[in-house]
Amino acid sequence: MTILSERLYFQPYEEKDFEFLFSLLSDPKMVQYIGNGQTRNGAKKFLDWIYCTYEAGPDLGLMVLVRKEDNTPIGHAGLVPQVIDREEEIEIGYWIAQDYWGKGYATEAAKALRDHGINQLGKKRLIALIQPGNLASREVAKKIGMNCEKEIVLSGQHVCVYSNS
Repeated sequence: MTILSERLYFQPYEEKDFEFLFSLLSDPKMVQYIGNGQTRNGAKKFLDWIYCTYEAGPDLGLMVLVRKEDNTPIGHAGLVPQVIDREEEIEIGYWIAQDYWGKGYATEAAKALRDHGINQLGKKRLIALIQPGNLASREVAKKIGMNCEKEIVLSGQHVCVYSNS
């Protein structure tokens, strides 16, 4: 099933998307809240991880976000399986390339994912994992009806767990 919004469509990653993914992962501003920039080898491992998330279900995993008007990839987003405090959760994840910040794309993608998760996948609860300093992502979560329910340490980093419940 294809996930669409007004200006965007979501498509699964393929090998041809590697250079785009590497451009996201090697941009220091893009990764400032998730860790250090990636080498090509690190980006390949990340792409392999994305492929593994696809095995959890046909509508799960990070996908390339493509602008409909000109078929330009502008970021990636998806419903990502996570385990938080030994509970299986589905995270709404979103990254928008720096050139497209401030245009409402993250909110549009997150809303489309929220609606898809609830209406098509039947999920009552969705989460977003956001570093405390990432104010833009926190605002996106709030705009789609999520609130911070707790702060945890995940992979050695403090993150806020936002949820729609």
